[in-house]
Amino acid sequence: MDLSPQVTLAVLGAALLHAGWNALFKSSPDKALENVALAVSRGALALACVPWLPLPAPASWPWLAASVVVHVAYFWALAGAYRWGDLSFAYPVMRGGAPVLVALASIAVFGEALSWAQGAAVAFICGGILAFASGPRGDVRAGRRALLFAVGNAAVIATYTLIDARGVRVSGAAVSYALWFFIANSVVQIALGAARRGAEIPAYLRRHWLRAAVGGALTLGSYGIALWAMTRAPVALVAAVRETSVIFAAALGALFLGERITLRRAGATTAVLAGLLALRL
Repeated sequence: MDLSPQVTLAVLGAALLHAGWNALFKSSPDKALENVALAVSRGALALACVPWLPLPAPASWPWLAASVVVHVAYFWALAGAYRWGDLSFAYPVMRGGAPVLVALASIAVFGEALSWAQGAAVAFICGGILAFASGPRGDVRAGRRALLFAVGNAAVIATYTLIDARGVRVSGAAVSYALWFFIANSVVQIALGAARRGAEIPAYLRRHWLRAAVGGALTLGSYGIALWAMTRAPVALVAAVRETSVIFAAALGALFLGERITLRRAGATTAVLAGLLALRL
């Protein structure tokens, strides 16, 4: 398998969607309740679609279940990173470290060793992504907590990427696998949220239903496209291209969250684009 122009464009689209829902999540007034609201939204959207599609193959069900479990840790760490740190710091650290881990693990898990040129391209992309991370502002202790959550979540992201890559490849139906994942994940996230903040959920949904609906749709589209791409290209390359979402996140942060585009970020963008170009040569 190789990274075709069509797959590349699709994954870049997924990156934009991913940056969009992260910006919405970061701007939410209560991260724990927002997580439940997003789970309700994406679960409802997925549930409306599955009656029209075949079930994923039974061989993929254990992988789907494992991914749901790992995603509990992902959303917990995501909320922690955004509670203590800025989007411009936490997001690049989380997304920049994961592709390196995926590239290394893919050799053993999938037998997908990258060429030297592809490895260099992934390094350029990941280096550029990490360069987007500005130092945490304000409280030093808060910055350390944000870094801890972000680095931990990079490992979680790499883990669920590998799990879902295996699952979707044996599912025989990438779209169905993605939808059933979101349904199962939403059930777990809603149950956990209800146990902690159940009485507050209905009022939060009434106040923020539009953001939850948009965020749920963005989440569904972003990861669904990424899973489909993993059936058509090496996992490490899909992971690296998807994490170019930090460029879109930086633009959204500048437009809507008052964050500055610095010279360092301009250089980081150049490095990411150079890596993408190298993948296509």
